[in-house]
Amino acid sequence: MALVALGVCGGIGAYKAVEVARGLQQRGHDVAAVLTANAARFVGPLTFEAITRRPVAGDQFAPGVNAQIEHIALASDLQLLLVVPATANILGKFANGIADDFLSALYLATTAPVLVAPAMNTNMLAHPAVAANLDRLAERGVRFVEPGEGYLACGWVGRGRLAEPADVVAAADRMLGAGRSLAGRRVLVTAGPTVEDLDPVRYLGNRSSGRMGYAIAAEALARGAQVDLVAGPTALEPPAGAEVFRVRGAEEMRTAVMARVAGDGDAVDLVVMVAAVADYTPAGGARDAKLLRDRDELVLTLRRTPDILAALGRWRAGRDRPVLVGFAAEVGDPVARAREKLRRKQVDLVVANDVSRPGAGFGGNTNVATLVTDTEAEEIPLGTKRELARVLLDRVEPRLAPLASGSEGAT
Repeated sequence: MALVALGVCGGIGAYKAVEVARGLQQRGHDVAAVLTANAARFVGPLTFEAITRRPVAGDQFAPGVNAQIEHIALASDLQLLLVVPATANILGKFANGIADDFLSALYLATTAPVLVAPAMNTNMLAHPAVAANLDRLAERGVRFVEPGEGYLACGWVGRGRLAEPADVVAAADRMLGAGRSLAGRRVLVTAGPTVEDLDPVRYLGNRSSGRMGYAIAAEALARGAQVDLVAGPTALEPPAGAEVFRVRGAEEMRTAVMARVAGDGDAVDLVVMVAAVADYTPAGGARDAKLLRDRDELVLTLRRTPDILAALGRWRAGRDRPVLVGFAAEVGDPVARAREKLRRKQVDLVVANDVSRPGAGFGGNTNVATLVTDTEAEEIPLGTKRELARVLLDRVEPRLAPLASGSEGAT
């Protein structure tokens, strides 16, 4: 049985949170309700106390609360923070680190997975500020029960209606189950671009944003894994709980990856090489002074950078771990190249995508891919990068299963 903190915000959908609490209990979970001040204007705290058989949290300054700093105590004990309904206000607080009530402080204090069920007016949901907050939370690993379409309390008809309680309970139950599937595992993910400096001003780079790698790291964390994230230059905030190693160039990334995988300490069970590593770097390194614009043509001599994934494949020869996953970003049908990469680099799975396809390019929140192994090619339709991360880890986990008995006692 898991302890779920059920955050309830001030919206007409607050009454459905009572059904969510009951549904969680029927699945064997313990529920602690956390009401915002406005939520209590829609549904009384006594209703939740009667259902959960626990005091309702909400006032950080209630007498006796500070005897154990209640929001910190609850943050330490819970296995899931579920917010139903999640208003535009609470999403903005979560996304921007504002902690001015019990629920927003609890969000900042907990390291448990977070699931939110947004509900609001159609135009509010589509507003760029709300969309940006949702994107930021997704990048940090927060999951969503998507709102439905239909008749809204404001009289409009459109998207923004709170998901049905049964769907919310099912999503929470799946998260609680998934949260244990990689417990005790160590996962290494590379993300973002590498850049190769030409001089103090210029560099060779690529369009990778790091979103796909960060989504995989967040999903692995949500499943209970210990995550090492080796990240090239990116403006994204890393998911909470990952140990982040910042690098700049391909050689730095190679050194960081091999140190994590081949060094002393806990063995790595899975490596997912998502980073777009530069293929070439200036021969002789970066110039000390800025290259002047004093000629019509400029010739640069470049040399190959280290192939990190191939080096991992060679190093692993004869070992049963780590499972190796590579990415192949191509223009045109990527499957043939992915199969060649799979064989040549001695890896277990390659995620291949045609970056020229709508929704599959660099920088966006969506992706389209084909998962290529030595026996099959599974097409994954357009979806968010977090959804692709879930599918990928679902496919990889069975490859980890035979290692369970040998890794349980690892330290």
